[in-house]
Amino acid sequence: MASMSHLSFSRTTTTSPFFPPSQKPTNSKRHQVPKVTCKNNNNNGSHNNHLNSNAEKQPPPSSSNNNNILGNRRDVLIGLGGLYGSSTLTNNIINPFAFAAPLAPDLKTCGPPTLPAGAKPTKCCPPPSTTVKDFVFPQQNLPLRIRKPAQLVANDSEYVAKYKEAIRLMKSLPEDDPRNFTQQANVHCAYCHNSYHQVGFPNLDLQVHFSWIFFPFHRWYLYFYERMLGSLINDPSFALPYWNWDSPDGMEIPAIFTERNSPLYNELRNANHQPPTLVDLNWNKKDVDTSGNVDANLAIMYRQVYEARRARCFFGKPFRAGQEPYTVKVGSGTLELVPHNVVHSWTGDITQPNTENMGALYSAARDPIFYSHHANVDRMWSIWNSFNRKDIDDSDWLDSSFLFYDENKDLVRVKIRDCLDTKKLGYDFLDQPLPWTNAKPKPRRTKIERVVKPLTVTKSVQFPLKLEKIVSTVVNRPAKSRSKEDKEEKEETLVIEVEFDRRRGVKFDVLINEEEDAKFATPVNREFAGSFVNVSHVQTSISMITDTNFSIGITELLEDLGADDDDSVVVTLVPQYGEGVVIKDIKIDLETC
Repeated sequence: MASMSHLSFSRTTTTSPFFPPSQKPTNSKRHQVPKVTCKNNNNNGSHNNHLNSNAEKQPPPSSSNNNNILGNRRDVLIGLGGLYGSSTLTNNIINPFAFAAPLAPDLKTCGPPTLPAGAKPTKCCPPPSTTVKDFVFPQQNLPLRIRKPAQLVANDSEYVAKYKEAIRLMKSLPEDDPRNFTQQANVHCAYCHNSYHQVGFPNLDLQVHFSWIFFPFHRWYLYFYERMLGSLINDPSFALPYWNWDSPDGMEIPAIFTERNSPLYNELRNANHQPPTLVDLNWNKKDVDTSGNVDANLAIMYRQVYEARRARCFFGKPFRAGQEPYTVKVGSGTLELVPHNVVHSWTGDITQPNTENMGALYSAARDPIFYSHHANVDRMWSIWNSFNRKDIDDSDWLDSSFLFYDENKDLVRVKIRDCLDTKKLGYDFLDQPLPWTNAKPKPRRTKIERVVKPLTVTKSVQFPLKLEKIVSTVVNRPAKSRSKEDKEEKEETLVIEVEFDRRRGVKFDVLINEEEDAKFATPVNREFAGSFVNVSHVQTSISMITDTNFSIGITELLEDLGADDDDSVVVTLVPQYGEGVVIKDIKIDLETC
């Protein structure tokens, strides 16, 4: 597989193949981005309801007298010297990092990935192409491809046969065919292990995890992968199954992936987690693996999806062109950390150096189950929308772009704004019960117990500290007894600044107002606020140490704990696995999440 560093591109559209259309130079002082609303047609019993609003709209940069250079932040990046930053401007005129813009991958400089220790050398860049096409929506008069839960399609012998044949054909394609199974697996490797840099910022990596682009990247990734499979078997109605790990009926590894002689099988999986073992969405890598707890799994889903009402809590923090990934300004959303990261770690082979395949991001897509795992992640986004939750309405998010090969081997540029409505993309999900919407965790202590035996922790610890044992500290609140209107407008957020080595798997749990038997608290307890989970990964070739913020929305949790009128709360951190974790600070603020 060749690197694309030597490529020359010819234009097939009216826009540059290297920049999203929104980054084209313009003579206007300000580029007005219209609000996009993707309305849902109420058919097929879908729970999709993709809406956009101004809830996440960022204020425009303030104007100045710099000869209109600040008028359009996208123009600023173009003005930095053409395609790859050979700038004719100086720092005396403008600091490019002071302004944001949509992200885009720099294909010209795609290079070797940075891999964890023990990983075999691999090339993750796609085959070369001389043209880039802009995405065109599929025909809207075709029947929707319906993604079904894997435990149901297992009984459909015709479907299973088609799926196996599609994967077999994909694996048999020439190695340099972008539709080849290994090439498709390498798409994930390239986008998450620093093969790509940001257009206009050749020294900054493009990373599709740990920020607000996590959901849309993986939606586009599965879209093209699914269409390739359907094309290979000449069945445009083919749809991927989703691993229904949010429902008791689907918490096992699906049977269609466990047949050893099947092209859907992958030998690098945890041998202790085969059916009938249930997935443990709170897996702590204990010495003796046991089956997951249904009640705990459902409580996690309630907290991570149903309770994550705000877009910034659910999607994660902004990641704009000119920003470094893995920093305190960038951070994962609720579902990406748990259960997404946990399912990756739980599935991977613990006998491998980095729990390959699923347990390491560079290798995860080598296992066919990866795509069903992410089909359910994608479904969670649709379900979140169905609760009348509104997508981010920020032009830098909407106009961020990625490049994928399609089923015709054409390289296609896509933007986030075009993937907000799955029906426009030609697919939907088969409705299934959502038992976790009624699985709200309950406090361990009653109101009377809290009065009779108050918490004994009364002081804050000194930061920074190494998280080597259970630690409790008092954290002051910026406001208490807030009105209902104020709570609807601003989320009270626990913010933990974490430093850790991204090469290592890490997990620690966060409890609020819980000090007795903290190590035994589980997600079914309301005091269990959340978990920080890292999948084995590499940051950059310069440093492996990451300094980021872990944010948890706690407005509703404090109400349930009867702590709404308290001046402070006790925060307890329970390390589960991973060494070298440093807690640099813990605070509570408003609106972060």
